[in-house]
Amino acid sequence: MIPENLQYQLSYEVGSFQVHPDGNISLTSLADLLQEVAWRHADSADFGRNLLDNSQMWILSRLEIKVEKFPKWGDKIRLFTGGRGADKLFAFREFLVWDHNDQILARGMSSWLLVHAETKRIQKPESVLPAALFDPKIKPDWQPGKIVIKGELIASEEVKVRLADLDLYNHVNNTSYIRWVENLLFDQGIRPSSISINYLAESLEGESVLLSLFKNEKGYIIEGRVGAKLVFTSKV
Repeated sequence: MIPENLQYQLSYEVGSFQVHPDGNISLTSLADLLQEVAWRHADSADFGRNLLDNSQMWILSRLEIKVEKFPKWGDKIRLFTGGRGADKLFAFREFLVWDHNDQILARGMSSWLLVHAETKRIQKPESVLPAALFDPKIKPDWQPGKIVIKGELIASEEVKVRLADLDLYNHVNNTSYIRWVENLLFDQGIRPSSISINYLAESLEGESVLLSLFKNEKGYIIEGRVGAKLVFTSKV
């Protein structure tokens, strides 16, 4: 059974290498799993890695994860995902995570752009997406929003992009940014249970990314810049 009209599922056992010292899975590892189930679903329906044959690729634009309860090392979980329509140039994908008793652990929503791998020009997602999974006439009520930087600067850190940060396309993996955010927050004693992130530009091996942490009345905002270029924004 796949709940809430989602379309694909993956069973998984949380590993020791995916948790913090308290035994809870990290947001980074949870995001890794969401990214994995997304790709497996796309590959199973022929709109995943096979698009590279036509010089097309998916770029994650925005992601929101809301955790109700963190799974721990050894917990058996089920991940579900499915298309949630399209709006102009964005295709939406939702995520749901259950424990072994079918209780909700986390939810996520993401928006993706279809891009030509060489020219980097954005293309219409419905040109490759099956309408049965991503109906362009349907738009989700929950859409990841734009993050605006505001608040008092309370911390900063510079990180250098290294090999372990890179993905198949030779730029920083989506979840590497979340790892940087988690580390910066943990240094300040902040343990987030939710995260939103906007991916704005790519960063490459050897570049230095300046992370800045801001505090405002609603929470915390993080930005990453390479020189004057804004690479990502995040809030928790």
